[in-house]
Amino acid sequence: MIKQITAIALALAAVGATQALAQVYPNKPIRVVLGYTAGGAADAAARPLMRILEPLLGQPIIVEPKPGTAGGVAADFISKVPPDGYTLYFADGGPFTTAPHLTKVAYNHLNSFTHIGHVCSTGSVLVVHPSSPFKSVAELVAAAKKEPDKWSYGTSGVAGPHHFSGELLKSFTGANLLHIPYKGGAPAMTDLMGNQVPMLFSSLTAAVGPYKSGKIRALAVTSPKRSGAFPDVPTMEELGYKGFDSTGWFELMGPAGMAPEVVARLSQALLKAGEDKSLQEQYKQMGCDAEFLTPAQTVEKVKSDYDKWGKVIREANIKAE
Repeated sequence: MIKQITAIALALAAVGATQALAQVYPNKPIRVVLGYTAGGAADAAARPLMRILEPLLGQPIIVEPKPGTAGGVAADFISKVPPDGYTLYFADGGPFTTAPHLTKVAYNHLNSFTHIGHVCSTGSVLVVHPSSPFKSVAELVAAAKKEPDKWSYGTSGVAGPHHFSGELLKSFTGANLLHIPYKGGAPAMTDLMGNQVPMLFSSLTAAVGPYKSGKIRALAVTSPKRSGAFPDVPTMEELGYKGFDSTGWFELMGPAGMAPEVVARLSQALLKAGEDKSLQEQYKQMGCDAEFLTPAQTVEKVKSDYDKWGKVIREANIKAE
């Protein structure tokens, strides 16, 4: 009986300690790691969000780039930090939905992390030169089927999100398109505007300026919904490719083992930040549409994309560079 009472007392003490932790969390600055260098898309999406989260959490938030292997270095780092909620990761989906299918990683895409909340989504946009004969995706697909060895598409690189968009189009249509990988989105866009490559799957951010100035023609976006940055451009779904969804995204996450009360505190603050109209507009202008989700919804998103891209990678025999 004494042992039982002692065990109950210890359990109640542990619960009390956890609740106390949640009540005082956070009581010092929070560090948020990025998987890429400062000045990129992750940095542009993270910083305005952190400015809104700071007053909601009552503590400064320090953004720290930790680049390497397309976010993999930061993912491995976060998987090993103490789960106290003071070191988090503003991550894109690549290290968790595609990288594990392409290379051996030192973490599990679900069990090594606490997925706190999805923040925003961004698709690719299929663009051509204004002089291109293609006025629609249907015309492009028909030409690729008629002359299977003639047509190619460019992207920012092998095994990137835009490469996957191109392979998903091939999977949906049976069109034969040769992938031309560039070392980054900028040289790919330069060649498209110079009419050196027939078509390009581009990031929305890189395409906004050339599209608005008439230097390129946009045929479709690869997200399930139209992009706020390209409201007049149809989705692949609208064009008849049912279920076509090729989107990248950002989320806030931490290591596995974070206290549920701390996760709830962060999730509530994140969802509140997502209601900010100025933040939504900033994301719209950069081509990343705000979509703030709960931890459970975020985990389902990771699971779904992990399965989907694994299938595409296997069928297209995509290999990491």
